[in-house]
Amino acid sequence: MTIASIIDHRESHIISCTANDTVQTAAGLLADKRIGALPVLAGDEIVGIFSERDLLYSVAREGEKSLSRTVGEVMTSPPITIEVGTSVLSALSLMTRRRIRHLPVMDEDRLVDFVSIGDLIKFRMDQIESEAEQMREYIASA
Repeated sequence: MTIASIIDHRESHIISCTANDTVQTAAGLLADKRIGALPVLAGDEIVGIFSERDLLYSVAREGEKSLSRTVGEVMTSPPITIEVGTSVLSALSLMTRRRIRHLPVMDEDRLVDFVSIGDLIKFRMDQIESEAEQMREYIASA
């Protein structure tokens, strides 16, 4: 199964910020929307990712002063991205290897969605439960 299998069945509403936004503004957006990361856009181009981890490292280094910095100064860049045709297992493997929890999903050069490790694990668990149910039905009918 591919990432397209996940994003085709949900409404895509990408919450993002720009590199010129302040860290405080972006942190407020994370808190208000109860999310862990934001793609950082320059027009239609994704230039980075601002995550809770970026916020934490920034505050740990500079304290309150870091809140007035721009997102572009503290974001993770360049962003690691995946294509819509990437398999769910490949995406999970990439996230595990790179120790990241969010991936921008690209269709060629266009950002089409933003998935979290939670999205992928939920999809995989649903898939495993469905396969187990099919197996139980098969065994019961034999």
